[in-house]
Amino acid sequence: MTDSMNLAFITSEIFLLVAICVIMIVDLYQRDKERMLTFALTQITLLVLFIIDFNQLSQERVIAFSGHWVNDHLSGILKLSIYAISFIALFYARPFISHRNLMRGEYYMLTLFSILGMMVMVSANSFLTVYLGLELLSLSLYALVALQRDSKLASESAVKYFVMGGLASGFLLYGISLIYGASGSLIITEVANHYQETPFGLIGKFGLVFIVIGLAFKFGAVPFHMWLPDIYHGSPSSITAFIASVPKVAAFGMTVRLLVEAFGQSVSEWSTMLLIVALLSVAFGNVIAVSQSNLKRLLAYSAIAHIGYFLLGIVPGTAASYSAAMYYIIVYALMTLAGFGIVIFMSSENHEYQKITDLRGLGRYHPWYGLMFSIVMVSLAGIPPFIGFWPKLEIFRHLVINGYVLEAVIAIAFSVVGLFYYLKVIKEMFFAESADSPAITSSRSLKIAVSVNCILLVIFGLMPDNIYQYCLQAFQIAG
Repeated sequence: MTDSMNLAFITSEIFLLVAICVIMIVDLYQRDKERMLTFALTQITLLVLFIIDFNQLSQERVIAFSGHWVNDHLSGILKLSIYAISFIALFYARPFISHRNLMRGEYYMLTLFSILGMMVMVSANSFLTVYLGLELLSLSLYALVALQRDSKLASESAVKYFVMGGLASGFLLYGISLIYGASGSLIITEVANHYQETPFGLIGKFGLVFIVIGLAFKFGAVPFHMWLPDIYHGSPSSITAFIASVPKVAAFGMTVRLLVEAFGQSVSEWSTMLLIVALLSVAFGNVIAVSQSNLKRLLAYSAIAHIGYFLLGIVPGTAASYSAAMYYIIVYALMTLAGFGIVIFMSSENHEYQKITDLRGLGRYHPWYGLMFSIVMVSLAGIPPFIGFWPKLEIFRHLVINGYVLEAVIAIAFSVVGLFYYLKVIKEMFFAESADSPAITSSRSLKIAVSVNCILLVIFGLMPDNIYQYCLQAFQIAG
């Protein structure tokens, strides 16, 4: 395949890189503190990327750059999800960062660089390309967390994130090096062919263990979760909203490339490890979240539990279960973005509201927003007919179909525990005594973004097949 043909398969990545350079130059000449043109160009870039990849969605699977790159239905759908969720996240971010020492061009450029890293991750067909995309994403996120230099909490979070992220990358890289030593290749399809013909040796098994540990670190799954609550709590809320949602979609793509495509014929070698990590995450996340009084930490432990449910979808090792897991992670990203939107929405210019008790009286004095936030909570809890119910149902269904009945029962039991702390938030909004009305000073754009995000949770809940059909197509399953 010629170089010009290869370049045709990375049109989106080339466009994004050029757009970042243009935005960087334009931002140098921005006189107003609001950075309106920088924001507009960033959002336009995401819209153009969405159009480019949507038009290429029906193309056949193509491998380029000597096997290091793949364009397929899976990468296309994941990229579209990344663009859409990032677009909403930046709408949330703008009013929040405008009143803090964050409204700088670097905020938007680091966000775009992280998106570029995610695009590389989901289209990677070699361990080396996956790692390059992961590091581009990680370094951008470390810098984003540390962007608020006048905040000691944010600085501490950035250092902890950097150290734990570096440790996770080290585990992953060591695992990759062992797999390379055992198989003699970094190309994922070649590694898969090698292990179809040759059984796993001791070096290969050790490599696989380190890769699973690295992935669990990146997801924040138990027992590798220790960094996640502190990062969620210490980071500025707009950055936490982004970190908690969009990278999870890319991490799913990385998991599929590293585990499913490279070792799909040896599911038994890694599924037990994932099962243990998933059940621990479901149990620990839900139980610890019950005692949280800080909304961001509650959502952090909720995220740990949701990662557990998501990993349970990968455990059966079938194309249908992978589709259910993909459906879950996309829906979860939308829900958690709306959840952190609550924190951003309630934050004023001088104070960032984080306590659950800060929501008291919201349902009485601002019933529309109380209703919107209640929708977010019941969606996260997985109550029908809201969107959070359907992917969780699919996960449980595939567990039962594939013989994991006890595991499904345990997961369902802890879902009931999760229901308690989500309803606790609704109780504070509607039933707790409050003499004063919660002060809402949010801009009109943020009010619209929150409302649209929450209404989408209802619409997709009433028409759940809209997203799920794309997930089925990504793994060549007829809808």
